[in-house]
Parts: sequence; C-alpha cells; structure tokens
Amino acid sequence: MEKELLIQLFIHNGEVFFDDEQQKPVSNLLPETIRHYGDVNADCILVNISALDDEGKEKSIHTLKEITKYSEIPVYAAFPIEREEDVKKILYADAKMAILNLSKQSNWDMLEDVSKRFGKEKIAVTFDDFSNLGVYRKMAETYSSACFIFNGVKPSDVAQSISLPLYVGLPNVTLEKLLDSLEGEYVAGVFGHVVNENASQINSIKLLCTERNIPVKALSAKIPWEKLRKNADGLIPVIAQDYKTGEVLMLAYMNEEAYLQTIKTGKMNYYSRSRKSQWEKGEESGHFQYVKSLYADCDFDTLLAKVSQIGVACHTGSPTCFFNEIAMKEYTEKNPLKVFEHVYGVIADRKVNPKEGSYTNYLFDKGIDKILKKVGEEASEIIIAAKNPDAGEIKYEISDFLYHCMVLMVERGISWEEICNELAARE
Repeated sequence: MEKELLIQLFIHNGEVFFDDEQQKPVSNLLPETIRHYGDVNADCILVNISALDDEGKEKSIHTLKEITKYSEIPVYAAFPIEREEDVKKILYADAKMAILNLSKQSNWDMLEDVSKRFGKEKIAVTFDDFSNLGVYRKMAETYSSACFIFNGVKPSDVAQSISLPLYVGLPNVTLEKLLDSLEGEYVAGVFGHVVNENASQINSIKLLCTERNIPVKALSAKIPWEKLRKNADGLIPVIAQDYKTGEVLMLAYMNEEAYLQTIKTGKMNYYSRSRKSQWEKGEESGHFQYVKSLYADCDFDTLLAKVSQIGVACHTGSPTCFFNEIAMKEYTEKNPLKVFEHVYGVIADRKVNPKEGSYTNYLFDKGIDKILKKVGEEASEIIIAAKNPDAGEIKYEISDFLYHCMVLMVERGISWEEICNELAARE
C-alpha cells in the first residue's frame, strides 16, 4: 500500500482556511493554490467543513465545488452530515469520498443507505468517541472504505478494532514524527499542520520516505542517467511541452545534476551552457515547470518533458519560446480540443463584443430559453439523421448540436477544460 500525504483545508461559511481556528485564510488565488497541490505531488486534499446553518452549508458546498473544479488530485470531504441529501451534495460536488461521523448515532442507519446508493468506495467514516470501536467495526467495514482519525489517538488502537485504511491527523509534530507515523503498516496516509507547512516540499518528503523504504507515490527514474546518450559535452537536449495543450514550450539541456534534481524535486532543472551551471527553471522568475511525465526517445538521446507551466516559458514574456515564424503554409487545425477552444473563444467574444447580424448574438439576446430550445431541437435532428441511410448527415447535425451546446456553455460560464476534467474523472 502506497502511503499518501494529504493537504488539509477548512471551509467556514464558504471561506477557505489552512487551520481550524480560521486564522490563516487561503490566498484569493484559489485556482492557482489548488492546482499547485497537484503540481507538488500531494496525493489528496482533505476538506473539513464546519457545522453551519443551511445558508452557510450552501456557500461551503459552492466552495467545495470550486476546489474540486481546479484540483488535479482527489478531494475528500468531512461535513456536518445530518441527512442523506448532505452526502449527495458532497459527492455531486465531485468529492471522491464523503466522511460520516459514527459518533452521531443518527448516522448509523444513514451509513448503510448512502453506501448502497453511492457505493462504499465513496464513503469513509470517522468518530469522536473511541470507546465504542467494537460497535463501529461491523458498520464501518461493511459500508465504508476508509477511516479518518482527526483526534489524538493511537492509530494502532483503531487498527486493532477496524481493519480499514487509516488516514491519521497529525497535530504540530516534527517531520521526523511524520515519517515515523507513515512507517506504521496500518497508516494509509497522514494530514495536518506538518504537511500543510511543507506543502511545497512534498516531493522531497516522499524522497525521504523512499530512503526509509516507505512506499509512496513519488517520481522515480526508470532509466538511469548512464543509459542516456549524451552529446560531446555530456549533455542531453530536453523538449518541454505543456501537458494540457501539447504546445511545445522550449528546448534546453540537462547534465546529470539537472536530471537527478528534476527527479528529486519534481521541478524541471536544466544546465545553462552560457553560465556553465545547473539551474532550476523559475528560480528567479517564479515561472516553475512541474513535471507531469518524462520520456526518452527511441535513441535515448533526447528527452520529452510534459510539464505544468507556471506563468510563461520564455524569458521574453512569451508563453512559448517558439514564436518567430520562418515559413507558414495555410492549414486547417485538426486538433479536436484546439478546434473546440477556438470556436468557444469566438462565441465568448461575441458575448462581450456583439457583432451586428451575428446569429450567436441573436441567441444571447433571446436568452436562456431560446438557447435551450435550440439545443433540444438540434439533439432531435441528430436522432433523425441517424435513422437515415446517409450516415454522413450525422456529422452536420452533431456539429450544429455542439455549436449550440457551446453557446449554452458560454451563457452559463462552463469551459471546455471543466468538461474535459469531468470526462477524465469518469475513467
């Protein structure tokens, strides 16, 4: 079992904090903050939502949706659950697990119901009263897939009573204590102050775990430096590519130190031929490149890095270093996502900058009911076209349908990235 390091966040009345005393609010740059946790190789985000009135709950569920929207790693949520509807709201907000407190007897029957409705893999348990572990055991093991320990109790005491993966909250402990906790065979993961405070160093913490034979999800080089074919200067060229769009960002070189440091830190390191030294991309500008994957070509003499680019790749301020056109032959873009993004961008621009005679503006002017009517009509046209002998007609009707769907997406503020994230999550 690979051990996990969880970032813990707290939501109160829709606001996000790093601590349960609500003293450390999360930066207003919530999307960047949440995406960053995936970049630095955290395994999950654990969200604790305070007990609130109905209005506060709705605000907090909205914030939870924002967190899951931007997170590239699973999100678990502990919520003041009072009814089955609360569990549904958590899971419909795209949290991977909802955590029920079995110390509330009213949750006992609910645990079985929500487990059967949503699947036990989406349900976890916790408890405040550890004197009733025997009572909790059968329920927990039958209807849930994990156990979270928020209060100060020895995980081994719980492990002896409930044989589920245990996620343990650590108060203000040292990094050494964190590693000691992960060594326990009953511990599936840890969270708390020590993880949050070292969030940017999670990949380095995982390296320490590897050195102590603690199994974790960490970057490791399947191909050692010695097996790569270097040039006469002992360097190997590296092409950096945006992992989302596929856009080529830059070309640079690595020496052995840069290669090993990239694997160790999870951030791209290169060798500067002009300065004759190893350097970390973004060390001065803050425009880091976080590794998503690293491949060697067929001859082992060139590397391809797919990265999460913070800011821009080029020192000129351009998103990519490749912007000086030498020759261009007109062609039609065939990359599906780029086509969708382009058409979506045109539609979005029409909404902000109306154009006289534009059909798109006509739809926006008529409002949501007209847009929905057209989406329904185009869906019906697909069904009719599919019944005709000429299968080629279907592509025209699907194209019309997708266009009207994109008008609806723009009207409701939904992006293709969100749609792609949702589809990817369903794998």
